[in-house]
Amino acid sequence: MNMKTVLAVDDEEHILELLTYNLERDGFRVIQADSGETALELIDKEKIDIVLLDWMLPGIDGIEVLRRIRAGKPHRTLPVIFLTAKGDEISKVVGLEVGSDDYLVKPFGVHELLARIKAVLRRSEASFETDEAEKEEKIVIDYLELNRSRRTVTVRGEAVELSYKEFELLYLLAKNRGIVFTRDNLLEKVWGYDYIGETRTVDVHVSNLRKKIEQDESHPIYIKTVRGMGYKFA
Repeated sequence: MNMKTVLAVDDEEHILELLTYNLERDGFRVIQADSGETALELIDKEKIDIVLLDWMLPGIDGIEVLRRIRAGKPHRTLPVIFLTAKGDEISKVVGLEVGSDDYLVKPFGVHELLARIKAVLRRSEASFETDEAEKEEKIVIDYLELNRSRRTVTVRGEAVELSYKEFELLYLLAKNRGIVFTRDNLLEKVWGYDYIGETRTVDVHVSNLRKKIEQDESHPIYIKTVRGMGYKFA
């Protein structure tokens, strides 16, 4: 594969040195940033293929950096992996919900990090090819309309605000109407990596989606629970 450029964002110099040494040895080009502000500037100036992002940064923290990446049209699909000391469950859920493609807790193994980077890049390239093929595709079901290129959802013509992961989950189910996905299937396809033990994350997101798109009795039930298996879009 062509040389990929990694933006490593961390305020600890020894972490940046560790990442740079090992990534360059594995054939990556590495650009360093020691703050969120610098990271955002580099993303606008450089051709970045993936970002390794610390959460606790001076000034703009990693969560805000990720929010700005996902909010900006030119870079909203840029792959981002959190590398952070915040290893509690709530932090992981928040990081993934805001839109990170993976989440790795410090201290981490270099071989695992390299494997995760390559896995995220593979998924990103496959997703890009799909997005190009479906660029203007809309899904319209009853009163529900999804626009993938604009990442918008409307119910009866009214815009519905969804988080990054909520949209991905809804689009996957709607695109594959009638197909039953287990919770593990959904975690793998939407959250993008092995998230064993956290399948209730899917239940929480489905519950939130139902509240937003199935607002009252006049709205159809779109997402159905298949007992003992998972969920499907009716």
